[in-house]
This record gives sequence, C-alpha cells and structure tokens, in this order.
Amino acid sequence: MNTILRLAAAGLLLTGSAFALTSERMPEMTLDQMTPAQRSIAEAIIHGPRGRMSGPFNTWLRSPVLADRLQKVGEYVRFNTSLDKRINEMAILMTAQAWGAQYEWYAHAPLALKAGLDPSVVAAIGAGRKPDNMKADEATVWEFITQLRRDHNVDDAIYAKALGDFGEQGIVDLIAVNGYYDVVSMTLNVAHVRPPAGAEMPFKQAGE
Repeated sequence: MNTILRLAAAGLLLTGSAFALTSERMPEMTLDQMTPAQRSIAEAIIHGPRGRMSGPFNTWLRSPVLADRLQKVGEYVRFNTSLDKRINEMAILMTAQAWGAQYEWYAHAPLALKAGLDPSVVAAIGAGRKPDNMKADEATVWEFITQLRRDHNVDDAIYAKALGDFGEQGIVDLIAVNGYYDVVSMTLNVAHVRPPAGAEMPFKQAGE
C-alpha cells in the first residue's frame, strides 16, 4: 500500500513537467528544436486533454504523420472511450505489466487509483498475478485480456460476459486500449523512456 501511495504521489508530481523523461536513444526535443510539423503536433498534444508531452510522444515525433494519428487514437481510448475509467486504467496497467513498461506503470498506476481501482488489485496486477476480490466487471476484463494475450483470441463464454458488461462498443474499445498501449509500451521500451530514478516499481523494466 505504501508503495502504491508513493507511486501516486510521484505521478502527481509528473503533471508539472511538459516533457517526458527519456534516455539518450532519442533525446527529448524542445519546441525550438522541432520542425514545423513536429511542433504543430507537440502543441496540439500540450493544448489538448493531456496538457503535456509525456510517454511515447517525443519518440513518435520522429515520424510526424504517424505521431499525429497515434495521438488521436490515444486521445479517444484514454479520454473518450465508452469504458469506465476504472476498467480502462485496469487494462492499461495489465498492458504495462505484460510489456515490463515501467514508465507506463508509473504514469497510470496513480490514475487507476484515482479512478477507483482497489489498491490490492493494482498491486496484484503489478506482481503479475490474478487479483482477489475483483468486482464483476473487473473479473471480466481480467479474463478477457488474459485470454486475448495468451491465446490470441477469447472463448465464447468470456465474450458473452464482456458483451453483457460492456456491449459491442465496449468490446471494441477494450481491444483498442490494449492494442494502443501495446504500441505505447513497445515505444517506451525501445526508446528507453524511464520513470524517475528511485521510483519504486512492482516489476523490472523489460530487457533488464
């Protein structure tokens, strides 16, 4: 619990920074260093619902057209999805854990707690185990995502549960949030985007 609270506090401090923490693989660019196309996208992100550049965006700017299209998908799956924020953030945490993407966990564990996901559920996801005492819709999400990642499909029983809990749009949005944050996590890992030194993580960074 103390670790989770420290993560939450660290995540809140992050909101004061305009740019993410990155390694030297793709150094951070200031607005003055960007091409006009890159700057236009960066300013759209900063002035959008995120309010700042963070996570994969500095890396994605190396391919401006792709960056713009991905950030628009991300804006939908994070801010406009049909899924409850608690459920959406749970899916994001499961993706971060699956990829060993520490920055993604650092950024979203506080958001999951704020959205109402129980700290014990967050801790279990971070440890890579099935949480106890999940709410019914959380249990559906856990099984749906677990099957999708393990089997590359879901069986009829869990599909029916997801359909009952979230409807067809919710199923599509659940698939999309996993897919989008797969791309985010892959980007963070390849670009070596790290949480601040000393931030306590429940799992090792992929590749370490």
